[in-house]
Amino acid sequence: MDAADHAALTTAPTDPFTTSPTTPAPAPPTGPRPARQAAAPGGPRATPPAAPLAAAPSGPGAEPPADPPADQEQAVRHALRELLAERAGPDENRAATATPEGYDTELWARMSGALGLAGLTLPEEYGGTGRGPAALAAACEETGRTLAPSPLLATAVLGAPLLAALGTPEQRADLLPRLADGSLTCTLAVPGALALALGLTGDNTAHPWSGDGRAGGIQATRTTDGGWRLYGEAAQVVDGHSAGLLIVAAHTGGFARSRTLLFLVRADAAEAPGLVRTRQPALDPTRTRATVQFRDTGAELLGEEPADVLGALATAGRAAAVMLAAEAVGAAREALDRTVAHAGSREPSGRPAAPAPTVDHRLADLYVQVETARSLTHCAAREPGPGPESGPLALAHALDALRATAGESAQPHGGTGPTRDQEAYFHRAASDELLFGPARRLRARAAERTGPFGEVAA
Repeated sequence: MDAADHAALTTAPTDPFTTSPTTPAPAPPTGPRPARQAAAPGGPRATPPAAPLAAAPSGPGAEPPADPPADQEQAVRHALRELLAERAGPDENRAATATPEGYDTELWARMSGALGLAGLTLPEEYGGTGRGPAALAAACEETGRTLAPSPLLATAVLGAPLLAALGTPEQRADLLPRLADGSLTCTLAVPGALALALGLTGDNTAHPWSGDGRAGGIQATRTTDGGWRLYGEAAQVVDGHSAGLLIVAAHTGGFARSRTLLFLVRADAAEAPGLVRTRQPALDPTRTRATVQFRDTGAELLGEEPADVLGALATAGRAAAVMLAAEAVGAAREALDRTVAHAGSREPSGRPAAPAPTVDHRLADLYVQVETARSLTHCAAREPGPGPESGPLALAHALDALRATAGESAQPHGGTGPTRDQEAYFHRAASDELLFGPARRLRARAAERTGPFGEVAA
């Protein structure tokens, strides 16, 4: 690999989330990457100047900017990158995960308040900014790059879309504005595998994952006063120990009218007696998980019957796959940048190192793999419709890219072993595959839905 090739690997690529068909893509920089990529883990990071994230124009007579998608996504990315450089370095992340909440509450307040990330895709009538999924994907890529722990995934990606799709007008008016301003966090609690419940690794209508008959999973029974009581357990609930609102998938109806419904559980102890939440050790501490037990816990039905709950979960799952893919792409790109910086500055030591051409060729292959995943994620984020069909396939490629780059970053090039910060990317890759994958099942499910020639299967 000559000097030009090495410079191509260490130069930021054209950002697909900040370009549009009507705006020519900016020319890639010719100089070296900013100092933040070559700095030692935990050291100071240089960042581009941040642009304030203003709300989208609204009201009579308001005119949108000349190129809304590109401008909005670039504003999200630049403002968030500056904030994360200040408060989401490796040392800050370790301190945040050690708190009872599992994340930096001040960072979340600024992300959801000043930047409006929690309400990026929510309608303006509920306090959101009404931006599209591409803007949220751009934000997820930045949080993935730094592995910043926050309730963004659980609240804005898993919880809020279900509440917006199925909630009654009263439920939406009460809860969505609080989710949009960050004063309330929420998450999705399902028994069994989260990937199956979201339809990512299988047909969620073909398996009794929420419970069967009158036993297993989480059971919901109606009370004499018209309310509902829940009994059961959900494991591996993302941010389940700290979320203020739980959206719980439960089985009801016994054998005669067997069905899965979603319920709202206010996590305040005074409002939810019988709710027991236990934070669990996690391979990736920045992706906190909990076991949630319901012991005759009062709950409120989300929406009204009849409702296509399983269809709504599958739609939310395909959209969530895009955001997870964006996170994985951001993490993979950062892991690759760190590996390139280390390979370029390696010095001979007492231990044998891999030949430079061999290392350079592997890095070039990884660069292509990461950029391919990034392009697929970009296309899925701009795909029309509430649930992009290409989301799970983009997630499969992104998880493969993250696992490959994280594994390469942990290799002892030049005689030095992997650092704790380098291992963090490998832990994120393994953790996401366990929770939302594996990649081979994501691909198999995508093939089932789209068919061999890309047509959507029935």
